[in-house]
Amino acid sequence: MSNDASAEIGSDSGSTSERLARQIAFIVEIDKAKQVLRQTELMDGSRCENDAEHSWHLALMAIVLAEHAREPKLDISRVVQMALVHDLVEIDAGDTFVYDLAAHAGKEERELRAAERIFNLLPLDSAREMRALWDEFEAGDTPEARFARSLDRLQPVLHNYHTRGGGWKRHGVSAQRVRERNAPIAEGAPALWEYTRTLIDDAVARGFIAEN
Repeated sequence: MSNDASAEIGSDSGSTSERLARQIAFIVEIDKAKQVLRQTELMDGSRCENDAEHSWHLALMAIVLAEHAREPKLDISRVVQMALVHDLVEIDAGDTFVYDLAAHAGKEERELRAAERIFNLLPLDSAREMRALWDEFEAGDTPEARFARSLDRLQPVLHNYHTRGGGWKRHGVSAQRVRERNAPIAEGAPALWEYTRTLIDDAVARGFIAEN
């Protein structure tokens, strides 16, 4: 994502009360993430998770699985922050199912507009910091971003496996497509990719998902 865009967002805050008002406005706005439903079911299969639950799950995964990152000395606090911020744009842009190629048309533009609006609710310094986290995650150019993106791919695999195919079955997704989609896990966490491969293979063996 463009760094130029992040430099444009936000506005200078004057008084402490104005700054606090902008911070609270942002906090109120991001509550809407609890209403953005994903295609991924909870592991008990009772309902689909929402974006807030997904982001919380990723943040804890980052702490628990940090030892499996490709890079030995990550700033895990930054990974956690990216996990919490990365899907806030879906408040405006909506969740896009990863295996629905048609739905991806215009996704980048929708999310850029959403980032500019949502992060712009904050005071200028905070808006820039939050937008930088989102841009870093999207670009995937740092070790922290690569690890965060690996976790973002692993999490739905865990959910689909533990719901005996879940969304994979509903959408007719093959094991081969799941492998292709999730191979980049290796960029941030090779050990987690090897584990993911065993889950997918076992899902095929158990009939949770078809090979092709």
